[in-house]
Amino acid sequence: MQVTADTVAAAHDRTFDRAPTVVTLINDVRADLGDAFDTDVASVTVEAYRDEVDVVFADGDRAVNVAALLALLEELDVEGDYPGFVVDELLGRELAGTIAGQQPLRLLGEATFHYADIHTHIEGPAGADDALAALAAGFQTRLPGWEWKQSESPFAVD
Repeated sequence: MQVTADTVAAAHDRTFDRAPTVVTLINDVRADLGDAFDTDVASVTVEAYRDEVDVVFADGDRAVNVAALLALLEELDVEGDYPGFVVDELLGRELAGTIAGQQPLRLLGEATFHYADIHTHIEGPAGADDALAALAAGFQTRLPGWEWKQSESPFAVD
């Protein structure tokens, strides 16, 4: 596989165009997690998602990694599937974390990936649903809507 600036631009466009599907999954995951943690989580709009896709891909160092991980997942298929379960989980988790950002968001994106993945099933290679789940997990973690992210941490030392 060779990743070029054109490859990254194409990954941006595919990620941008998947907004309706990814946003639906984001909002489903947020509703479920909100119920599980007894909190209200704001839903995400297609416009907010697309704006954040632009932010992620504007960071060239992050963008090239996101594009490469997406390409791997979108093509990944393993005969019998189960042997590939570990590698598509590994790549999906890494993609979600890369999109989510620095710690602690990275860890939350990775953890949310596993939840989104068990609720995501689409036709295609084995890695296709992992790519979708990773996009949803990573972007839902980056985007506002969680109450705990709406103010400064009480643990910051001046």
